[in-house]
Amino acid sequence: MSNITKGLNVIIGENVSFGENVSIGHNVIIYDGTQIGNNVMIQDNVVIGKQPARAKNSILPEVKKLPPTVIGNGVTIGTNSIIYANAVIADDVFVADLATIRERVTIGEKTIVGRGVAVENDCQVGDYCKLETNCYITAYSTIEDYVFIAPCVVTTNDNYMARSKERYDHFKGITVKKGGRIGANATILPGKTIHEDGAVAAGSVVTKDVQNGSIVCGVPAKSLRQVPDAQLLKNQ
Repeated sequence: MSNITKGLNVIIGENVSFGENVSIGHNVIIYDGTQIGNNVMIQDNVVIGKQPARAKNSILPEVKKLPPTVIGNGVTIGTNSIIYANAVIADDVFVADLATIRERVTIGEKTIVGRGVAVENDCQVGDYCKLETNCYITAYSTIEDYVFIAPCVVTTNDNYMARSKERYDHFKGITVKKGGRIGANATILPGKTIHEDGAVAAGSVVTKDVQNGSIVCGVPAKSLRQVPDAQLLKNQ
C-alpha cells in the first residue's frame, strides 16, 4: 500500500487492494477483497464490503457469500456510511454521512448520494444523479442518468403490503428515466415509471406512470402541464 494514510482502529481484511492517495479515517472496517481506486477519501466509522445478514422470514434469496465491493477513483465516503458487499461505486461519486448502499447496487459516475440516503438491494443508479438527504430508494429500482430525487422522497415495491404469498411474484421497484425529477416528500408506488424529463411535484403520490416531460402533482398525482423548454435536460 503506497501513499495511504490511516486513522486509529482501522481494520482491513485480506486481499484488499488500494490505489494511490487513499485517506482512511478512524474506526473504519474494510472487508476482504474490497477494491479501492485512486484518490479516495474514507471518513470515520465507515464500513465497506459488509456481507448482508438475512432475516429468517426474509423474501430475499439466501446467499452464502457475495463478491467484494468495488470503489472507483475519486470517491468520497462520508462518516458512518455503510456500503455492502457486491456494490459497485463508480468514479467521482460522493457518498454523504450516514448513507447506506446495499448489496448488488451500482452507483454511476459523479452521482451524489446524500446524507442518510438508503439505496436498497438490487438497484441501479446512473451517472450525474442527485439523491438528496433522507430519500429512500426501494429494492429493485432503476434510476437512469441525470435524475434528481429531493429530500425525504419515498419509493415502494410491494403492492400487497406484506400480505399473501402472491406478492412474491410481483415485487418491483420504481423506474426513473433520464432527466426525471421528484420533489420533496413525494411517494412513488410500486412499479411506476417516471419517463424522460418527467417531474413530480413535492408531496405528490404517484399511482400511475408519468409521461415524458409531464409535470404531475397532487394525491393522487395528476398531470398539471408540460415541463417548460428551458427546464428540459437537453437545454441545460
